[in-house]
Amino acid sequence: MSLPVYIKLKNLTVDFDKRFQCKKINWTVTANQHWLICGNNGSGKSALAAILAGYGDIEEGVITPLPDAGLVSFEAQAELIEAERRKDDADIMDVIAIGTPVSEIISAVCKDQPLADELIEKFGLSPLLDRAFRKLSTGESRKVMLIRALTSKPQLLILDEPFEGLDALSLKALQQHLINIAQLTPIIMVLNRLEQCPEFITHIAYMHNGELQQQVPRDDKEAFDALHQLMHLKTTDLTLPGADPDTLIPALDPTQPLVQLSNTSIKYDDIIIFDQLNWTINPGEHWQLSGPNGCGKTALLSLITGDHPQCYVNDIFVFGFKRGSGESIWQIKQFIGYVSTALQWEYTVGTSLRNVIISGFYDSIGLYSKYTDHQRDIANQWLAVLGMQDRADEPFTSQSYGDQRLLLIARAMVKHPPLLILDEPCLGLDDMNRQKVLALIEIICAQSESTVLYVNHHAADKIAGIEKYLALDAHSAG
Repeated sequence: MSLPVYIKLKNLTVDFDKRFQCKKINWTVTANQHWLICGNNGSGKSALAAILAGYGDIEEGVITPLPDAGLVSFEAQAELIEAERRKDDADIMDVIAIGTPVSEIISAVCKDQPLADELIEKFGLSPLLDRAFRKLSTGESRKVMLIRALTSKPQLLILDEPFEGLDALSLKALQQHLINIAQLTPIIMVLNRLEQCPEFITHIAYMHNGELQQQVPRDDKEAFDALHQLMHLKTTDLTLPGADPDTLIPALDPTQPLVQLSNTSIKYDDIIIFDQLNWTINPGEHWQLSGPNGCGKTALLSLITGDHPQCYVNDIFVFGFKRGSGESIWQIKQFIGYVSTALQWEYTVGTSLRNVIISGFYDSIGLYSKYTDHQRDIANQWLAVLGMQDRADEPFTSQSYGDQRLLLIARAMVKHPPLLILDEPCLGLDDMNRQKVLALIEIICAQSESTVLYVNHHAADKIAGIEKYLALDAHSAG
């Protein structure tokens, strides 16, 4: 039997003063659910919570019903402080404005005075009841906001970062009180860190760019762990591991392009894949190569890597070498990190996650060389970036398809190659794993000196940090 619907957002787009929009939100909260809304800064998690409290202008869609909500947020806190300031400014009497005392701020909405008295004592606010609300510190006014919301007997309790700024005793008191009321009152909570997620939370909502992209039941361990890993990549202050000084790639001339193709063509008899293509990839530029099947993306990549026989009949300059001037294919490939679905299909050896990353130092599938302690340390650091440090000794073949892809990207990056080619890295991935891969690519673009070449079908599928685009058309295939 279906659960009774408590609140429903259907195809809802809400605008916040032309500064931000929540777009096309479809979300149902039933009476016995407690939700945590998470996402990176600017994702819209606070905006989604504010919608439930009646904030924002509805542009499209419906929300039914709009509940009587108790809201605690930094925005609501600032709004109340500003209202107090305006009240003082409007006072035309020739006296010094005192401001509304804390006791009146609480009693204005209080429907449970014994509970208010209890929380005032537990939050250490008793000595401050006669003080003007706007004279409180940020932490003190936060406690007042919590008491107001908790004692107003709301149909829905919305708490945006409720644990921020609380001392240890107040935090413990709040956490215990929330456990008690969760049996009767639906709670929507906004948190930056999943590690703070209370046990009573039943569902997780993940926001990104104003869109509700994931809705995960708390008891679905696989989905919850995947979301936790995504949050780790998106919201943790991660630093990419450095290179191994013992396996450094030869230095390139920074004034020269990494790749330069001049009037390049690939033809098979009467079939033209592409013709007279000019393309230059300079150090520090991140490129997105897009186009439909058959447009020549893979052929173009193989010209760069030296795997295409026509690379020697074209005017191609790569990593300081003029193709066909006597260079070996390995002289070229040492400067390239490469990830593709085909590589993942080939990587079927049952080695550990750590060894998969270490194999990147040796460009091997599997690990057949004795590695150094430093290489092991670097691999462990990459596992920490991926949120997989506790799985270092598990077999690669037992990992999910998406986690295998992340590991292969780390393997490709372990030497910090001048050019990292990611050939359809999201192919075959579900939405959650796709977002994890894109999050890792964004970190690499932001933090590494490697130039990223991201290859995909859709030019609209953009990644933060990639600002150069080359789109091949279907008609170029003949």
